[in-house]
Amino acid sequence: MSTASTRLPEGRYGRSSDERADRTLKVVGAVLAAALLGLVGWFGYHYVAQSEISAEVISFEPGKESVQVHLEVRKDAGTDGYCTVRSQAENGAEVGRADFRFDGDATRIDKVVTLRTTSPGTTAELLGCHTG
Repeated sequence: MSTASTRLPEGRYGRSSDERADRTLKVVGAVLAAALLGLVGWFGYHYVAQSEISAEVISFEPGKESVQVHLEVRKDAGTDGYCTVRSQAENGAEVGRADFRFDGDATRIDKVVTLRTTSPGTTAELLGCHTG
């Protein structure tokens, strides 16, 4: 005894709609994946290549009318820029914010800066550094 085949004859009816949908989804997925990869690469390049100045807060000493902030700045030789530092009170309110410039040919600068505050500050936070 033989069993009847449930498959359609090859090439007789063309592709099924599921095969067309699968192929379309694969093409759309490949295009979107390539676009996402390109976008991530572009943002990554600009983040790394354009960062000509960076810094970190080494320590800080709070006071009644100011906060002494020890910054370590790393930059390209000849690049001028500034770093923005802020201080907050115990309740979280911002009590001081200032930009500090870093010029010259040195590639590493250790500097203690004074951030004046409107009331006693309990923190010192580096918000970012920019060239220019």
